[in-house]
Amino acid sequence: MSFLEIAGVAISFLGIWLTAKRRMLCWPVNFLACALYFKLFLDVRLYADMVLQALFGAAILYGWFQWARGRSDTGEIAVEPLRPARAWAGLAIGAIGAAVIGWGTSRYTDAALPWMDSGLSSFSLVAQYWTARRHAASWLLWIAVDTLYVGMFLFKELWLTAGLYAAMIALAILGYRRWRQAQANLPTGT
Repeated sequence: MSFLEIAGVAISFLGIWLTAKRRMLCWPVNFLACALYFKLFLDVRLYADMVLQALFGAAILYGWFQWARGRSDTGEIAVEPLRPARAWAGLAIGAIGAAVIGWGTSRYTDAALPWMDSGLSSFSLVAQYWTARRHAASWLLWIAVDTLYVGMFLFKELWLTAGLYAAMIALAILGYRRWRQAQANLPTGT
């Protein structure tokens, strides 16, 4: 455990909690968490996750913009349904990304767990995109990804980070319930 990991865990937890509550403050908090985890993953040679943090930085800026535009008349962040065709397309893109990143990191780097790291990174980007687009289904993908991340981080002896991801599963369940409830309260025809 390092100070970097402790800070990353605390700030990440706060960011996910704010996201589950649909608070705009989640975006700058999550951006800071990305920067901390970028450095941590560099230190432990999880390169796909390191690059993922950089991509999350860009996705956070996109999400911040999307959420600012996606407010309801009351100022709440509106939740949008995810159409099945878009869900399948997102999952296919995640699988293709996992294969491409996995091939590259297994062949050209000394990555510790190239295929698992790459797959989780790729599907995390899909989940992050769905979160930015305000889809409640993003939380279901986060639950699946975070469950596998717990195992990977335990294997890499990143105990606090594994604990964070276990807690993030609970937050994702909370987020899914809250976002589904918000989606159910949308006016008819939305």
